Amino acid sequence: MDGIVSWSLLAPRCLMLKISYALADEAYRSLRDQDKDQCILITGESGAGKTEASKLVMSYVAAVCGKGHEVNKVKEQLLQSNPVLEAFGNAKTVRNDNSSRFGKYMDIEFDFKGDPLGGVISNYLLEKSRVVKQPRGERNFHVFYQLLSGASDDTLRKLKLDRDFSKYNYLSLDSAAVNGLDDAANFRTVRNAMQIVGFMEDEVQSVLELVAAVLKLGNIEFKPESRCNGTDESRVKDKNDLKEMCELLGIEQSVLERAFSYRTVEAKMEKVSTTLNVAQAYYARDALAKNLYSRLFSWLVTRINESIQAQTKARHKVMGVLDIYGFEIFEVRDNSFEQFIINYCNEKLQQIFIELTLREEQEEYVREGIEWTNIEYFNNAIICDLIENNQNGILAMLDEECLRPGTVTDETFLDKLNTICADHQHFESRLNKNSKFLNDHSLPHNCFRIQHYAGKVLYRVEGFVDKNNDLLYRDLSQAMYKANHSLIKQLFPEGNPAKVNLKRPPTAGFQFRASVGTLMRNLQTKNPNYIRCIKPNDKKASHIFTDSLVCHQVRYLGLMENVRVRRAGYAFRQPYEPCLERYKMLCKRTWPHWKGPARDGVEVLMADLQIPAEEIAYGRSKIFIRNPRTLFFLEEKRKQCLQDLATLIQKIYRGWKCRTHFLLMKKSQIVVAAWYRRYAQQKKYRNIKSATTVVQSYTRGWQARKLLRELKYQKRCEEAVTTIAAFWHGTQARRELRRLKEEARRKHAVALIWAYWQGLKVRREYRKFFRANAGKKIYDFTIQRIIQKYFLGLKSNMPSMSPIDKKWPARPYSFLDGVHTELRKIFHHWRCKKYRDQFTEEKKAVYEEKLEASEIFKGKKALYPSSVSQPFKGDYLEISKNPKYQKLNSAVDEKVLLADVVNKINRANGKGTPRIFLLTKKNFVLADQKTGQVKASIPLPDVTSVSVSTQKDGFFALKLKEGSASAVKGDFLLSSEHLIEIITKLHRIGATAADREKLKVDISDEFLVQFKQDKVCVKFIQSSPKNGNSVSCKRKNNRLLEVSVPTSP
Repeated sequence: MDGIVSWSLLAPRCLMLKISYALADEAYRSLRDQDKDQCILITGESGAGKTEASKLVMSYVAAVCGKGHEVNKVKEQLLQSNPVLEAFGNAKTVRNDNSSRFGKYMDIEFDFKGDPLGGVISNYLLEKSRVVKQPRGERNFHVFYQLLSGASDDTLRKLKLDRDFSKYNYLSLDSAAVNGLDDAANFRTVRNAMQIVGFMEDEVQSVLELVAAVLKLGNIEFKPESRCNGTDESRVKDKNDLKEMCELLGIEQSVLERAFSYRTVEAKMEKVSTTLNVAQAYYARDALAKNLYSRLFSWLVTRINESIQAQTKARHKVMGVLDIYGFEIFEVRDNSFEQFIINYCNEKLQQIFIELTLREEQEEYVREGIEWTNIEYFNNAIICDLIENNQNGILAMLDEECLRPGTVTDETFLDKLNTICADHQHFESRLNKNSKFLNDHSLPHNCFRIQHYAGKVLYRVEGFVDKNNDLLYRDLSQAMYKANHSLIKQLFPEGNPAKVNLKRPPTAGFQFRASVGTLMRNLQTKNPNYIRCIKPNDKKASHIFTDSLVCHQVRYLGLMENVRVRRAGYAFRQPYEPCLERYKMLCKRTWPHWKGPARDGVEVLMADLQIPAEEIAYGRSKIFIRNPRTLFFLEEKRKQCLQDLATLIQKIYRGWKCRTHFLLMKKSQIVVAAWYRRYAQQKKYRNIKSATTVVQSYTRGWQARKLLRELKYQKRCEEAVTTIAAFWHGTQARRELRRLKEEARRKHAVALIWAYWQGLKVRREYRKFFRANAGKKIYDFTIQRIIQKYFLGLKSNMPSMSPIDKKWPARPYSFLDGVHTELRKIFHHWRCKKYRDQFTEEKKAVYEEKLEASEIFKGKKALYPSSVSQPFKGDYLEISKNPKYQKLNSAVDEKVLLADVVNKINRANGKGTPRIFLLTKKNFVLADQKTGQVKASIPLPDVTSVSVSTQKDGFFALKLKEGSASAVKGDFLLSSEHLIEIITKLHRIGATAADREKLKVDISDEFLVQFKQDKVCVKFIQSSPKNGNSVSCKRKNNRLLEVSVPTSP
């Protein structure tokens, strides 16, 4: 591809015109350089290669555009939309193995640089009748065969499909396999393309489910069943396919089965239900299949447009690529309503070709005053008028026949055509007034023939009315709307019972004519470019060239007249103002500004370039150039001149840039010099200031030291006088002290002698009384010594400071029993106080809760002993830290005292549902464990009491105040592994609150619980362990829930 693109960019334009890339290149350059919206019309017979030509155009445009992540993504999405639409909209026909059975027009949007921004796809008339029936030698749409051939076994199992084509009535078997087509590989290509375009995985699965449903729908067969009133009613033979289809689409089987058997007709305020016979049931089935597939295809186009459309709302340049079905002429039995519509579209395309090339170009020469000899050509406007005239056109008469009351058949429609169109020169019928067709045996009675621009085509009138009506019974639409499938409701909005519309929907012909009119108006706003595809033979083989077939196509496409007009005319034309603006730099007299009329400027320009007079012609408002070589010469000169101008601009810019840089450097040098001089002066000033400070400091230091020496000398003199005086006073004081001491010793000796003498006299006097009092004093001394020894021994053998340590030294003597016991109590109270003083406020609260739990449950609840060793943690879920419960945490305004998972017991079956239990100072909250959604929030004042059993279960009932708003749904029966902690905290909150009563705790093996309007008894029994040691709750009757608690082994 890169080689072809490079060659097409470098090769001369006259050679590029021979390939599709040349035209795409010309359109792209005109769009990018001249800001003209372009359109590329690809026409030709079926099988001539239009689809492949459109792919080449898209590939070329994608290759020559710019690069970049976003640009490449847009280009890839635009290119990958083709495989998806081909799979769902193309099929094998007798003339083409990959025939487009729908019309496609893509507008590719570009920005000002020529990079693609996105696109919009429009589709026209999908041949949906092919879904239910294919002519011999042809296939259904590719996607059915690709799905069965390429999907994995697991995917087919989910879609309830089998790989065998013969098991599906909607798939023709004689052409199921096509040489050169690998359906399995194409299926993988389509899946990959859908992913690139932007389909989500669930959307792809939904699309495949609808395709499988269409195949299953074709296998539904009906049988007649007589009713009591004598009418026939249809019934489904084998309901297996119907069941599988309903499972795929999420529809109730009975609803869809009734829609196949009955039809409801509404008129104003009345409804009439009638039965469907077997033929009508088959018609309803096929109509549903066609509508389902057609609407799925339209949804695919819309979904692709959502992915590839431009994101910005600014004005874009647009290039349109039209790839529409080719002109089709089949055998008599095969030309029906679809071929009529297809050929009508091709007539309109031929007309716009005639209007914009043959007629418009010749009229332009005359209008501009150019000498011109008129060239005759066939104008097919008369054929278009025969088909689309609002009063007497074939489509208008078909719509009128479909809408009129009474019996309407294809024969009545043909009779109307024979009456109104009998005199038209391009309409032929064996039953019209023109007698020359009465004996034409090539024209059957149930057919009519139209002489198109491409030749005569014989149409069989059978099916025209039904296909134009395109009716789908309202019962089927409503059944589809009831489906649980995510995509079905979008496809059948008219099935909504709340939006019933009794207005008849527009016919297929009316819709197609309107869409073709919109397409024609769109094409007329753009500059057209044509690719005429010529089919070389009818055998779908290479290297075979059928002269007669090719000549026929060349003639009816008007190529001969077009070539004659082009050869006699001018290859290029342009108004004077844009021409002068584009090429004025080639002449010094017109550059840079021309002040006179634009035509005079162009004439001066051409004369200066020495363009031969026979190569150009001057019209009233445009200049005409005959030979493309002249235009190439102008473009080459302009290219060289632009290079010279670019060099001049570069020179001026570089000079300006250098001057600017020099001035900036000069200015910077001045600033740097000024700053440096300032810095140097500041540094010199700091040095001088520092030196001055040093000199000053040395001077002040010398003066201070001199003064210090003088002060020290003066101080030493004063201290010497003081020291001498002190020594003298000390000598005087010591002398006086020695005198006083000598005198005192003498007085003490006299007193001591006197005391000894008095003592001797007393001892002699009281010696006779000593023996009488000695025993008592010895006893008191002994007792005192024993007690002293007891206290010293007790001090050395003191027990540990742990309050739970029960050790205490033995008493040595029995008379110390009371003291020993009292000291033990005093010591125990003292060390308990010391132990309590070590507690934090949080730990005190935990022990207080444990103490309160002991007061409530000790000796009453068998579960209590196992909870003593377990600390009360409170927040078991870490709700403030866990991001899973962030939303729930934000919904609770207060501090959470307890967060745990409990089981809410269901009254109906006794089973538990996990709930998150949150306790605050004012409320307790129950929330869903998975989503965190709050299920109930109960104020604590509304809780009157709590009931628990005496056994080892975790069940407890929170009883609410009667008449409160919280008691509407009744009490709560819950189960938790932390029952002791939950009830203790509830009881503690109630005890500390001053505005409400203390919470009552009932401990009993049988209590009542209020559930809405009924009271249910909850009874606890002991049972032998069967399935482990888990507690089970079962519902015995409407008034009794029995809880079985396994006994401990």
